[in-house]
Amino acid sequence: MTNALVTGATGFLGRHMCMRLSELGWNVTGMGRNEEVGAELQARGIRFLRGDLREESAVDRACARQEAVFHCGALSSPWGTYRQFKSVNVGGTTNVVACARKQGVKRLIHISTPSIYFDYRARLGIRESDPLPARGANAYAATKLLAEKVVMQGFADGLPALILRPRAIFGPLDSTLFPRLMRVNDSRGIPMFGGGSAMLDLTYVDNVVDAMLLGWEAPEEALGQAYNITNGEPIPLMKALEMLYALLGTPLRTKRLPYSVVYGLAAFMELSHRMLPMLGEPPFTRYSIAVLAKSQTLDLTLAREKLGYKPRIGLREGFLQFAEWWKSQGRSLL
Repeated sequence: MTNALVTGATGFLGRHMCMRLSELGWNVTGMGRNEEVGAELQARGIRFLRGDLREESAVDRACARQEAVFHCGALSSPWGTYRQFKSVNVGGTTNVVACARKQGVKRLIHISTPSIYFDYRARLGIRESDPLPARGANAYAATKLLAEKVVMQGFADGLPALILRPRAIFGPLDSTLFPRLMRVNDSRGIPMFGGGSAMLDLTYVDNVVDAMLLGWEAPEEALGQAYNITNGEPIPLMKALEMLYALLGTPLRTKRLPYSVVYGLAAFMELSHRMLPMLGEPPFTRYSIAVLAKSQTLDLTLAREKLGYKPRIGLREGFLQFAEWWKSQGRSLL
């Protein structure tokens, strides 16, 4: 029986990974901070450790006697200070890498993000080897890139590790990606630029879990590398929304707006909300507007060739799985 630690176990991807590993007969330890979700994991026979990635002693205890570490934990909020993102995404990853090396972990699979590619321009078929922007699009992207460098340094120091960059993960238990769009749809309508023609990649959560397992099984020559992970089905934003809302059985409300005007307004909102922190998170940011307006798709060649990755769940089936789960929840997540 293989021992595995999943960080971020009470988050969306981490919960799915814990459940899949448990179903496969692994001895799973989930580390996270949400005790309610932790209790649900324990009810499934998954050991739960409440802990903070920023605390090295907690991470060290979690890594003890583990063979695999699936590092899903991160701060991925759309809003926050650079210091907050750095403390979790860089500091937490530093602790995971150090403790994994100390405890003799056989393999670390680190979850990163294609947000590191985003430079507010339309880009199609991005490869892992393509030049990165000189500056991260936001604090999340910037600190996730720094976290990748920590992992790669750990690999250079002898830790067997690889990195996955899954794009826009969705599926049952998602409380972020689609639910955010649905809240905007219900309140004021989803902003639409250029008729929703921007091409995007999405990734069904089970496909990401498959990729993580492939990372565990991958040959040594596949280590020390980052891999793009998507469904491999680029789709225009409007078409994706129409497909999703048809399956949800609810009206899709969009609002055609001029990109330059909304982008400028977002910049003003960010500035005012940073100057007046009591205002909290702004209704939208430059990044959240740009990802709806600018195409970004990823090339999967490396993942297919080195990991044997092949998306198992198609977009339509994934949308259907999400819609059925969402309807079973009522409107409690809005």
